[in-house]
Amino acid sequence: GMPPSEVASTAIGVTVGGGQLMVMPGSGGTLLDKWMHWLRHVISGNVLDSQKAKMTGDDGPTQWAVLVRALVLTGVAGLSVLLPTVHGLLQRRRKDASFEYGPIDITQMTPAAAKEMHGRPNGSLRKARSSLIPDALEDLEESAEMLAADALPANEEVDRRSQALAAVGAPSFRRILRDRAGVSDLLRKECTTLQVNIGLYCNQACTHCHVESSPLRKEQMSIDVVQRCLHLLRTSPSVTVLDITGGAPELNRGFKPLVEGAAALRDSGARPTLRIIDRCNLTVLLEPGQEDLLDFLVQYRVDIIASLPSYDAAQTDKQRGRKVFGRSMEALQMLNERGYGVARAKPEGQESASGLQLDLVFNPPGPFLPPRQELLEAKYHQKLRDEHGIQFDRLLSIANMPVKRFFDFLRKKGTLEGYMDLLVRNFNPDTVPQLMCLDTVSVGWDGRMYDCDFNQQLELSLGQPRFSVFDIDSLQDERVRQSKIKTGAHCYGCTAAQGSG
Repeated sequence: GMPPSEVASTAIGVTVGGGQLMVMPGSGGTLLDKWMHWLRHVISGNVLDSQKAKMTGDDGPTQWAVLVRALVLTGVAGLSVLLPTVHGLLQRRRKDASFEYGPIDITQMTPAAAKEMHGRPNGSLRKARSSLIPDALEDLEESAEMLAADALPANEEVDRRSQALAAVGAPSFRRILRDRAGVSDLLRKECTTLQVNIGLYCNQACTHCHVESSPLRKEQMSIDVVQRCLHLLRTSPSVTVLDITGGAPELNRGFKPLVEGAAALRDSGARPTLRIIDRCNLTVLLEPGQEDLLDFLVQYRVDIIASLPSYDAAQTDKQRGRKVFGRSMEALQMLNERGYGVARAKPEGQESASGLQLDLVFNPPGPFLPPRQELLEAKYHQKLRDEHGIQFDRLLSIANMPVKRFFDFLRKKGTLEGYMDLLVRNFNPDTVPQLMCLDTVSVGWDGRMYDCDFNQQLELSLGQPRFSVFDIDSLQDERVRQSKIKTGAHCYGCTAAQGSG
């Protein structure tokens, strides 16, 4: 069991009858060299058994006899060394064959060869990706009766919410603004945020989704509309935030051109403080075909606002679909590894140390108001850090908007009136000055303009007649500034308790 190198430096003795064969150390060379050196002495007659010669009077065996004797005497010793050595060489050769060594001709180690080698997923450490879409479609099928079997048109949905308010004796939103906040109309400020809903296609089908996104939706923003949005961004110096949403915006064809155009404006120095936000569902980072998405987001310094309605797996999957929580945790870990949300000393003017902001969004798992945001944020930090090693910057808590899919859920559960009453009871006039509709313009996938993303889904357009991105040359156009903000019963969702965001 001794290693060959150790055997080579040790005397080997084999006893046969009264004779002893010795291979002595110190002769130099490998063990095989020592053995051949001894064998030559045997064959030449220099090594004989002297005691046997005296007893028999024989001058010694012939050279052939000596050779046979030598082979017999050294067989055990030789094979005991040679066989393990050969076995080790074969094992090492087999092991070496599993490694991907570089070419002997090192001139072949070129950038082009590296791109060819690493540009395709052939590494054993890369897991095969599977899409979440089949699971989302199953969720849709199972929940169709509850979510969208007889979804109402937008105008009927507006009427039904108003009826729900009347049923609980609540005033209209406009009236409560006047009576409780001292505001007759919401007055538009200078636009600082351009929000672009780039399409409704998504790899998930969440029960609370106010835009009814799913893998079945095919609406996508055209490149012409994307380019027009970029034009408005360039001609509207007051805009400091480009907020890209969907659907899963990353799965739409216009996402990358929109980000690249906005980043070019920012990096040119014309709008150095422009913030680009991706409203990400997290699981899209693990979709097949999106292997380069994370690199793209890092390269163009895109901030992430990601929906994570619970730190509990079962609760998240119930609201957002099967397998979503596990994939969301994996995606968050990937984001942390690339610098998103990682807690370090933060440079002046940046909310995140790396410049890659990672915020999470909580919304309740049903007709409830969110907990206090600062307390819930501390709980999220503790749970995600301790159980998953995940860091993030901020938690934003929002109430579920009684719009589209969640509206249908409330109506069919018989809780629409109760939920609207809850929102009205918790109206907070202090939230009114921070409402997003005051300084935001929302653009739909078809280029039509709205006061906010919720009005977009209810087809409450901006302007009279309604504007599209092709009707104006800048978001500072006076026709935009003078357009009244349209309100309705759904607006209670943004003004309840601590507000939304």
